[in-house]
Amino acid sequence: MQGTSKQNSDAGVTEPEKKANTSVGQRLLTAAIAMPVVLLFVWFGGWWAFAACLGVVVLGTIELHTMLHKAGYHPLIVMSYVLGVLFLGSAMFPPQQLLILQIGLGSSIVLSFCWLFTRKQLEGTLIDWALTLAVPLYLGWSMSYFLLLRGYEVSSLHPMQGWWVTLPRGVWWLLITLLGVWGFDGAAFFSGRYFGRHKMAPHISPAKTWEGVAGGLVVSVIASLLFTVAPLGVPWYFAIVLGLLIGTAATLGDLAESLIKRQMHVKDSGQFMPGHGGMLDRIDSLLFAVFVVYIFSLFFR
Repeated sequence: MQGTSKQNSDAGVTEPEKKANTSVGQRLLTAAIAMPVVLLFVWFGGWWAFAACLGVVVLGTIELHTMLHKAGYHPLIVMSYVLGVLFLGSAMFPPQQLLILQIGLGSSIVLSFCWLFTRKQLEGTLIDWALTLAVPLYLGWSMSYFLLLRGYEVSSLHPMQGWWVTLPRGVWWLLITLLGVWGFDGAAFFSGRYFGRHKMAPHISPAKTWEGVAGGLVVSVIASLLFTVAPLGVPWYFAIVLGLLIGTAATLGDLAESLIKRQMHVKDSGQFMPGHGGMLDRIDSLLFAVFVVYIFSLFFR
């Protein structure tokens, strides 16, 4: 009887619906595990945050180079790694950042051309050279802004005062970046799934709808109000603007990675995170949003 009952209950569920439900469950489980880990690195900051960003850059670089190789391109992955580390490392030494970048970028251009000189097959050489530099610019340079935004002040826990917590301003700025984007992505996913009717960019990302973006913007604005007005003293009307900017940047970041994947003819950048695809699929929205928040934060020191 139990088997018959279960068969009857599943009779009206199509195979695509089962796969979609499984995907949602995987997304929620992965997010429940990954988010606390990320927030822990935000709490510690410093070289802990550098290690976390370095891991993201390395995994993202592997995914990008894997996609590029499958598409017939052959950029120099070692140079991409070096430049990615250079961008992150420069953010750890703000007073010397410009000097580090000047020396590092100049050396990278010279060395990358020395590599080109050794190739016997010159067809596609300049495209591979451009991709070698584009990968760390897309990943390493973007991730370096998380370190700049976090800063180097230490978070404090006061157990003798009722477990009171003191968070540096950099932590609050990073929280609004992360939670604003996560909230936007989650709300956009579910509102698009249940209410989406009008395609936003069907030639790039067929699943993205204007209804989904609208739902995501509501949540990103709420997150901005919660994490900037009281903790950082940002006027509520500027907080609303920031929430809208975060949602817009997150959308553009998502579309940018979708464009890359469509050019490479892949559905996901990898399988690193169940339900989310690869590392790039998880951080694509953050890569653009962090620029917006960092520039915004400069006006509210």
